[in-house]
Amino acid sequence: MTRPCVDRSTVTSKNDRFKVSSRIIAALLSCTLLTTPVWAASSSSLGTVVYADRAHVGAGQASVGATIFSGDRLSTEQSGSVQVRAGAARLLLSSASSATFSQDDASPSATLTFGSATFSTADSNAFALHVASAVIRPNTNQPTVGQVTVLNPKELIVKSTRGSLSISVGDDVREIPEGAAYRIVLDPNAADPQGPRGAGGKGQGGSPMKAAKSRFIWYAIAVTTAVTVWAFHEVFESPDRP
Repeated sequence: MTRPCVDRSTVTSKNDRFKVSSRIIAALLSCTLLTTPVWAASSSSLGTVVYADRAHVGAGQASVGATIFSGDRLSTEQSGSVQVRAGAARLLLSSASSATFSQDDASPSATLTFGSATFSTADSNAFALHVASAVIRPNTNQPTVGQVTVLNPKELIVKSTRGSLSISVGDDVREIPEGAAYRIVLDPNAADPQGPRGAGGKGQGGSPMKAAKSRFIWYAIAVTTAVTVWAFHEVFESPDRP
């Protein structure tokens, strides 16, 4: 029986191509293994929606249980609201409000662009709320509830319902004690030196509080006390509860 003639150069060529292909596949797999941790880190969640009523995550409808990632924008319609558990903190957006989530170091944060937001936590490093150049966060590791309302791109109202807050603009850092509220003007040069009617110490009128190198001006205003049910019964609930 005559053996078939085999072209050894063809066999060698096929083997070489197989080896090259194997090396390319191995290289691609190596790159995938190296880059996967980076992709996983960037997609880590910052929080979870625990209540939603006429609220949106981006262009979609917000629903309970939805995961919030860095860069997600939450917004509410008129008479709507949404509440997010973000690590050891909670954030409540009131009606006609919008905020974008992000991360400060290892902690979740959000930037309030318009409307009102209430946050609560018992850890000073657990959450920070940004409004333009201002950063508002708990001042201590005690249970804290703070409320922020954006009046316009240069003005906001910051109120501490429970515990004290810290507000900073650059290196200008001040404390807002429990039960106090201030109207913050982020552009001191454009501020009314007399302040609004009813502003000043204890809401009785007077000059704004401004340091020599102030990056913002604040006016004390009267505080209307209100009980924030979700903050006290949900945020500070026992860690043993689900």
